[in-house]
Amino acid sequence: MDYLMFLTYLFSLFHNSQIGPSHSSLDSNSKIFNVFDYGAIGDGYSDDTKAFMDAWEDTCNYIGSKSTMEIPQGRTFLLQPIGGNLTAPYAPYKWKCNNEDECHKWIEFAHINGLYIDGPGTLDGQGPKWWSLNCKKYKQGVVISHSSNVHISNIVVKDSPNFQMSLEDSKWISVKQLTITADGDSPNTDGIHIQRSQNVFVYNSNIHTGDDCISIGDGSKYVNISGISCGPGHGISIGSLGRNGTKETVENVIVRDCIFRKTDNGVRIKTWQGGKGHVRNILFERIKLHGVTRPVIIDQFYCPHSQCKNHTEAVEIKNIMYKHIHGTAVKKPFVELLCSKSVPCGDIHMNDINIVDHDEGKEKKYHKRSTHPPAECINVRGESSGAMIPKLACLDSKRH
Repeated sequence: MDYLMFLTYLFSLFHNSQIGPSHSSLDSNSKIFNVFDYGAIGDGYSDDTKAFMDAWEDTCNYIGSKSTMEIPQGRTFLLQPIGGNLTAPYAPYKWKCNNEDECHKWIEFAHINGLYIDGPGTLDGQGPKWWSLNCKKYKQGVVISHSSNVHISNIVVKDSPNFQMSLEDSKWISVKQLTITADGDSPNTDGIHIQRSQNVFVYNSNIHTGDDCISIGDGSKYVNISGISCGPGHGISIGSLGRNGTKETVENVIVRDCIFRKTDNGVRIKTWQGGKGHVRNILFERIKLHGVTRPVIIDQFYCPHSQCKNHTEAVEIKNIMYKHIHGTAVKKPFVELLCSKSVPCGDIHMNDINIVDHDEGKEKKYHKRSTHPPAECINVRGESSGAMIPKLACLDSKRH
């Protein structure tokens, strides 16, 4: 056997059918398909694959109004790899949920220690009809929560209404060789969102989406990201943090060997005015840029609205290292380090930076020359070394 999947709790899949224990009575035209009725043992040693497959097939083929595949809690099921493609309901009104709190995510794996998800296979969230709605309750795609020792590989995740994949309140997660796609103008479709999690490894994946390729939120630490091809999208972002004066933290993050193609941003740290907490010990290394709009950003004044109140408090940003960042940008400034006067950014280090105009050397007679400087920085303390294009006057130059 190549892989084993241990399920110690449940996973919920809201499709035309539903997986998970039923918490309310079903109408007369509904039916529950319990895996124990198909011969599952649930002792963690007996192979329950056939029971799951048979229950799944009957659940999907049921012609009533609602079918539920029930996986009882508190048991451990040993499964061989189960392949195939999963598709969400094709329209928002087709989603059937017992309550709204239950229905803000499509597929969730929760409270599992030792989960393997391996492809090939596609998870299609059928997002386009959601994106056309003015709705703040879009459904998340794949959610891993309160789990540990999770391994996800070789699958395609596409067109979720909201975040494509979310890793929440979990530890020791490995995500590799994924393809994640959504339209470049799809709203809030972060490729992978990491929140309140630690020891997370994401590598060797292609992400093309309408928001951040990877976003790292509050409570995340010891996150290692490498070998990501990002674009279209909004780059790889830490934050936003500190909204509405909250205390939020991110620390010990490495982003290396990533390529950004025609993204709105490259590597970004964004925090709200008035927030508390910190961003510390971050490394961006060996980053390649191809026609990126804003390649390097620290923004302690993040405000996606037309107007935000000024505050003196800010999320502390300290010990941030940028090394070997090369490529082209389509808009000046290429490097933006915008920090608070009351809580300036400290220990900012830059080494071997070479970012030039994407159109340098091309005929520009039809293009108005930008009046913005190639680099902008305020309230920043740190140093630079090696080649620096563009140069940042706010950093002390260190010669070797």
